[in-house]
Amino acid sequence: MTTTTARPAPHTDPAARHVSVLSTGADLPGDPIDNATLERVCGPLPDDLLQGIEVQRRHWVVDPFTGAHHSGTAEMATNAARQALHRAGLRADDVDLLVMSTASPDNPLPAAVTLVQERLGLERCAVMEFRAGCVGAVQAMDTARRLLADGTYRTALVIGAESISPLLAPVYLGGDPDKVRMRDRLTVYTFGDGAGAAVLRAGQEGSAAERGTPRPVFATQCLGGKRKPGMLVVGGGTDTPLAEQQRRKRLMDIRLDIPGTASFGPKVFVAGLRDMLDRSGLAMSEIDACVLPEGNAEYFSKEFEEAGLGADEYARLRKNIVENLDAVGATGSAAVPLALDEGWRTGRVKPGDTVLLLAIEASRYLYAGLTLTWEAGWSPSADAPTA
Repeated sequence: MTTTTARPAPHTDPAARHVSVLSTGADLPGDPIDNATLERVCGPLPDDLLQGIEVQRRHWVVDPFTGAHHSGTAEMATNAARQALHRAGLRADDVDLLVMSTASPDNPLPAAVTLVQERLGLERCAVMEFRAGCVGAVQAMDTARRLLADGTYRTALVIGAESISPLLAPVYLGGDPDKVRMRDRLTVYTFGDGAGAAVLRAGQEGSAAERGTPRPVFATQCLGGKRKPGMLVVGGGTDTPLAEQQRRKRLMDIRLDIPGTASFGPKVFVAGLRDMLDRSGLAMSEIDACVLPEGNAEYFSKEFEEAGLGADEYARLRKNIVENLDAVGATGSAAVPLALDEGWRTGRVKPGDTVLLLAIEASRYLYAGLTLTWEAGWSPSADAPTA
């Protein structure tokens, strides 16, 4: 007769375990690349387009002049994870759950998160990976939070990492910068690479109401089920025979529907914001930090009246946006974690704050939102090199 050891039943609300974000970490590869450098390699952008995309600097895993790789997705993810662990005062072997999001893994298989596991020296660990852009890191954060809250795991590393520059350099390498199409230049100037991480840990049982803090609220939706993609990465998949793909000018390419994202993107933002406020019962004035992958609130302002936001709420939103698009570019899965890390380090996100993570993704017009009560304090002594 075989006997088994019964496992404890998962903890569920209202006695769910309290989950805290202990720390964040970040990694940006190489030296910053300014717009003047990109002008040398792929030609200039008109001033109005530069102002519209907001990006002044970005970091790439490739050399912008040669295309040589000096880093990669799993390496950046590991560096960000190590920094977050150091700041939390934990070791890698304290982690029993790794959740990662990326649209640019090192290989189709194995999952990039397993490469991070290996680099951290973890022989055994629960791993999950989201194949997504901006929304993936927020989805990963909530998935980890739930698995800690129900008692399945105790300590999680959540990572968003992206290497987009390997698709950008082939647009101009070996050619005349003046002959690069304007829409291709716009893509090159827009994107950057990087990784952001957060350490989550489950503590004692007890409902949010018992702790005197609002319960976390999560929502995600895809609004583009009947629309063509706003962003499409072509190549490297199984939709077309490989021989046909190899005959293309570039094996992989990024295609942006610029008119579509300009007209429909704000509607996705408004839908996500409305959904999160409705689900959480919070007013905009009660959000202390709204962490976004793209902070150009002016771009969305015409849609706020439709969303039921008054002038005061709009002013509050603009005041409390936390983002760093100008310094890192559009970084996909890394965008929200990188903005959250900068917000925490600079004091924009501080203990007691009600934080809204709200990611909007153009690929198929998705949003993902999560509310948190921030608890981690910052000390300069907690910082450390990422490597």
